[in-house]
Amino acid sequence: MIVVTGATGNVGRPLTQALAEAGEQVTAVSRHAAVVPDGVRHVSADLTEPQGLAPVLDGAKALFLLLSGDLHAPEARPADLIDLAAAGGVRRIVLLSSQGVATRPLGPSRIAMRAVEDALKESGLDWAVVRPGGFASNALAWAESVRTQGTVAAPFGDVGVPVVDPADIAEVAAACLLDDRHAGSVLELTGPEVITPRQQAEAIAAVLGSPVRFHELTREEARAAMTRFVPPELADDTLDIIAAPTPAELRISSDVERVLGRAPRPFNDWVARNVAAFR
Repeated sequence: MIVVTGATGNVGRPLTQALAEAGEQVTAVSRHAAVVPDGVRHVSADLTEPQGLAPVLDGAKALFLLLSGDLHAPEARPADLIDLAAAGGVRRIVLLSSQGVATRPLGPSRIAMRAVEDALKESGLDWAVVRPGGFASNALAWAESVRTQGTVAAPFGDVGVPVVDPADIAEVAAACLLDDRHAGSVLELTGPEVITPRQQAEAIAAVLGSPVRFHELTREEARAAMTRFVPPELADDTLDIIAAPTPAELRISSDVERVLGRAPRPFNDWVARNVAAFR
């Protein structure tokens, strides 16, 4: 049995589906009740209270570990989840980390995630670490304004990064959970091309077949919007990256293609599959 945390999110949902389609027994874990694929067991659990996850992990062979924003707080102890999994008999953990662990190692959220990575590598379990860059699905933050005003509002409109499709992250994670060849791997996941927020707005407009105006936010405006959903330190780290990406953050990684045997999906492919959110 494989346990998937964050199972209702942009990565967890397609990962759960992929594992179920591969014939695996899957337990999908999320904070709230959710609809899951046929044959998948759903459990509501809060990862900030790890002991509540112990019965779920008992007897599992593998765990996909996605840490919620709460687990980046200073008092959080996310590495306890690794100990709990090992005690329950889990033999392999795939951790969803962040590209910024390597490219921005001194950011507060990156320091915390590096500590989790290190705990996993020292756990004695089989492991793989997946480090995506920016998510294509971050564009869902613009869905309401596109629907109601035909507008995308974002900072740093002409600064791009190679955003990655969450479906690609999910497929790579599934491969790491199922295939021994990826044990001990640290995989950096990006999309196939650098794309700016302004170009993303143009891609959304092209798929919709209607105009979408781009409005550039100041950093302060963007931070105020982001901190409604994520901790301030995580918002600051993210804004630092999208304001001035380093050469490493602009690099197109070959890891998606190496694992999946195909090129990563472009942003317009993600838009086409999710266009209903913008209509």
